[in-house]
Amino acid sequence: MASRLSEMKGMIGDYLPGLPRSAPRFVTEDGTRVFGVIATFSTTPAVVHAAELVRDAGYRKWDLNSPFPIHDIENSMGFRKTQLPYHVFGAAMFGVLLAAALQWFTNHFDYQTGEGFGYIVQGKPTSAWEAYVPIMFELGVLHAAFAALFGMLMLNGLPRWNHPLFSSESFLRTSDDRFVIGIEANDPSFDPEATKRLLEEAGAETVELIEEDA
Repeated sequence: MASRLSEMKGMIGDYLPGLPRSAPRFVTEDGTRVFGVIATFSTTPAVVHAAELVRDAGYRKWDLNSPFPIHDIENSMGFRKTQLPYHVFGAAMFGVLLAAALQWFTNHFDYQTGEGFGYIVQGKPTSAWEAYVPIMFELGVLHAAFAALFGMLMLNGLPRWNHPLFSSESFLRTSDDRFVIGIEANDPSFDPEATKRLLEEAGAETVELIEEDA
């Protein structure tokens, strides 16, 4: 758990300016951080085949960029089920419990009449939960919405004001006529030479090392 939290802290620092960044795993001869490598492909079958090879090689922190959607590419890339629904459900349940606890405490303890009773409505006991349902629903939806928004941003590594791949002319052609697979250097399986060799054997037209600003 501690290592996972440390990894998440480093990832946040990589995306948000002013926060500590994770230590680079690889640097160039002049000390510049290595973001990873990218490989370009000119046809859909070639990039799909390469994606399957990268998936089978055990890489986890990589992506494929294409000028247009590729059918079933998520299976070729080995997409795992997102954790976001669990985060949203947990946040919704927290909102529901928070609303129930707040109303119960306010009505049963915080607001006292002269007789020492809470605020009695229609002769019902102050612990009657039925009247709490609207607020429980509202706070559940509110917390779920915020969890969905901020969880999506966090899991996608956003906001990020700039991306190292934007410095590559090869990558910019993904909006025109090229497919690009990029593998990040912080992937546990990443090795500059071995990863480059894998992409070349997969049929890449070019393989480029991407550096990252300090």
